[in-house]
Amino acid sequence: MPPQDRWTSRDVLHDDAKPTYAELEVRHGMTLTHTGSNTTGVVVGFSQGDRVVLVDRFGARQSFRAFDGAFLHEGVRVALREPEQRTAKPVGVTASGSRDIARDRAQVAQPSRIWVEGVHDAELIEKVWGDDLRYTGVVVEPLHGADDLADHVALFSPGPNRRLGVLLDHLVEGSKESRIASEVSSPHVLVLGHPFVDVWAAVSPAAIGLDRWPEVPIGTPWKVGVIAALGLRSPPGEFWGRVLDSVASYRDLDTSLVNAVEQLIDFVAQAG
Repeated sequence: MPPQDRWTSRDVLHDDAKPTYAELEVRHGMTLTHTGSNTTGVVVGFSQGDRVVLVDRFGARQSFRAFDGAFLHEGVRVALREPEQRTAKPVGVTASGSRDIARDRAQVAQPSRIWVEGVHDAELIEKVWGDDLRYTGVVVEPLHGADDLADHVALFSPGPNRRLGVLLDHLVEGSKESRIASEVSSPHVLVLGHPFVDVWAAVSPAAIGLDRWPEVPIGTPWKVGVIAALGLRSPPGEFWGRVLDSVASYRDLDTSLVNAVEQLIDFVAQAG
């Protein structure tokens, strides 16, 4: 058989044959190396057949032509392609995986609530479970921090017809959040959580083109550490927008978060 090099499937016996490269869907946050300049950086912009914008480890933005074979991904020369449109909601199924039965008939908001720690948590739950929440009339509200959870619960005055579900980050044994959760004892309140320090990490890294979420040194705010490790200069809110856009359904989330949210919705929806 004719020899082939590592990068292409070109038959060396045919001089006029054009090399072909493995096609790769480009995602924000993906690491690429430009072969011409040996520049390695994180993708922050892409237009097929036009330009790729990379941010290197020093935070400098550079733009390169996006012709086939101009970039390496994990040591392999590739042909970059725009990602295919992902269907967020298959016909008859919501993003949460529920059957879509009369989901367009939103209910009047119920007195029961689900509380989450921050705006990003609320946005992610709305993205995936929004149809379910509107169908049951359950509203999700951000706490903007859970340190005073017990006081907030007392003011809410939960009862049989006024249930409260609470979703906490980093709810693991010995954490601050586990102590906070233990201070709430009402039978009309359910406190659940996931093991991650931040809800970002509950999103599959593969959904945004990463092999894994970066390790963040102890003492460094998690979001800040992630942005720095990826070599980005964008504010956390801007990067979160890219992360949220990458989530098409519950399949892009860690099982611990999915299970917690499903249980909280069921709990508050059964009030009364």
